[in-house]
This record gives sequence, structure tokens and C-alpha cells, in this order.
Amino acid sequence: MQLTMQIDLGNGPVVVKTNLMVIVNWERKYKRKASQLADGGIGMEDLAFMAHEAAKISGVTVPLMLDDFIKQLVSLDVIDQEDSNPT
Repeated sequence: MQLTMQIDLGNGPVVVKTNLMVIVNWERKYKRKASQLADGGIGMEDLAFMAHEAAKISGVTVPLMLDDFIKQLVSLDVIDQEDSNPT
């Protein structure tokens, strides 16, 4: 599962993509399974966490703490959801 998200921290929109490490980090932190992404069973905090992690690995300068990142978020939109194992 890969999500493409557009985030804006007040400096204009930036597109970031999740990868396997982002999803694994999310599973570890929130004790949930990636299958819940496909079911639509995730909330805004989940998306914010993934956007924060994806931004960091993409080289986007973001606040170190997740709550500070969320406070600065002007917008967060999922613009594409891609199954990593299409059938």
C-alpha cells in the first residue's frame, strides 16, 4: 500500500509518498494493520503521522515532533492510493 499525499505547512503544497518503512512505523506505533488502510479504517491522526514520516524521508523540512507538525498543517489531502500488490 502506498499513499500519495499533498501537504501544506503554510509554504505551499508539497507532494509526498509513503513507502514500506512509513507503513511499518505506523503499524508499530498505532498497533494496527496495513489492511485497515484499504478498508478506510484510519483517521486524520493516522494520515498526519504517515505524512510526517513521508515528508521526513523525502527531505522536506518538518517539525521534529508530530504534534508540532499537525499544528502547522494547513491542509493534508490523499491524492492517490496504490495497492503495492495489485491482482
